Amino acid sequence: MIYNSQFGNTRASVTLSKRSGEGGLKPQTAIDLYWLPLGAGGNFVRLNGKVYEAMAAKAQRRPPCDLYHSALQVFVPEGRYVIEQTPVIDGHGRDRGVVAEGPVGARWARHFSIFSYEVRRWLDGVIPDLDEAVDSPRHLSNDLGMAKRLLDAVPEVPIHVWGRDELKVGEMWNSNSIISWLITRAGLDIDEIRPPAGGRAPGWEAGIVAAGRQTVITPRLPVALGS
Repeated sequence: MIYNSQFGNTRASVTLSKRSGEGGLKPQTAIDLYWLPLGAGGNFVRLNGKVYEAMAAKAQRRPPCDLYHSALQVFVPEGRYVIEQTPVIDGHGRDRGVVAEGPVGARWARHFSIFSYEVRRWLDGVIPDLDEAVDSPRHLSNDLGMAKRLLDAVPEVPIHVWGRDELKVGEMWNSNSIISWLITRAGLDIDEIRPPAGGRAPGWEAGIVAAGRQTVITPRLPVALGS
């Protein structure tokens, strides 16, 4: 499959409503979740994902599902932030709000940018292929405290090896793990959040498990901030 601070335990209900179109008024405070089809905009990644899911479905004796990658937009009075994990594309991470980088496939791979991922907290950022999002956005909260807790947590997200099950939970660590980790740590009720009907978000459970392990500390890569 090709990869595309401590908080309390207070939990709040999630309102799973769809937001108005982008042409409407911008909210002052909101946490919005987006489900993007795996490989949106890229036929090779999409085909690779279908092969992976076909094999996983056969092994688990279930019908294959559509696979989804998740991302967040967080609105606070200071502006709109995009939260997403993507491949490292160059050495100018600061321009994209990159706060952390991690390895893909194996720890040794972190020395090569082509085998690394980046975690973005991007002010006025862009989610590629947002127009292909399904059943999105999901409005999770308009609570300012939760929105700020989520934003503050982004630089502290665990940096595990992408595509590996280092937590021993039965699924890989990936972009969905980071999003579910952040939602859980912000205090939202993760149990009420599901992918679109007929879909699956590999890695989602790994992030929830990691969020519950308060003492997990993982090696972090220096971020290439560029000039």
